[in-house]
Amino acid sequence: MKPILLTGTIIVTAALLSYSIAILTEQRRHHITSRVLIFLTIGVIFDITATTCMIIGSEHSPFTLHGILGYSSLTAMLIDTVAIWRFRLARGGEAEVPRGLHLYSRIAYTWWILAYITGGLIVAMSRAGTS
Repeated sequence: MKPILLTGTIIVTAALLSYSIAILTEQRRHHITSRVLIFLTIGVIFDITATTCMIIGSEHSPFTLHGILGYSSLTAMLIDTVAIWRFRLARGGEAEVPRGLHLYSRIAYTWWILAYITGGLIVAMSRAGTS
């Protein structure tokens, strides 16, 4: 595996950890805490960095099925992060998350997890084919 792809893989796993801490905290507490904001923001930064590494290191077109899943899931998480930040800034403090935003966060995170799993499966299948 190319070093840039390995770096992207490590960083996307860090994004998974960061997103998971943020979303699971929000889903459990129904509040936008500083912890949620920090980990969600870090997750987006890691996700953008990992996506960039994978585009640079890939020998395929960036417009594959997995690429489109990845871009759409990154976009969904970016929208979620912006929406959560805007809501928190408008309300201040540890504001309770409205039902619609709470549901959107869950859907965006689930979509992102599906893209992450798809990427892992693609790597596993390509490795199985070269063994």
